[in-house]
Amino acid sequence: MKTPKQPPTDPKKPASTGAAESPADGVQGEGDYRSAREFNEAERKFVKSGKVPAAARAAAPKSKAEEQELIAAEQEGKRHAKK
Repeated sequence: MKTPKQPPTDPKKPASTGAAESPADGVQGEGDYRSAREFNEAERKFVKSGKVPAAARAAAPKSKAEEQELIAAEQEGKRHAKK
């Protein structure tokens, strides 16, 4: 199978980093406003659905060993956090 030819690159234009290009209507990447709005709306719907307590119970550690593993992972993450 042949691979499609890539268009020639402009030597005056900086190389792409592989990240999505910024659209005209907002920032993409970590500052993606549209995705943030969609996430926030989905979060609100989830909270209003009444499923939070069941999800919290399902996410709870299943054993003392698992609880200790989660605590250790949290402590390790905190050691790497910016202060």
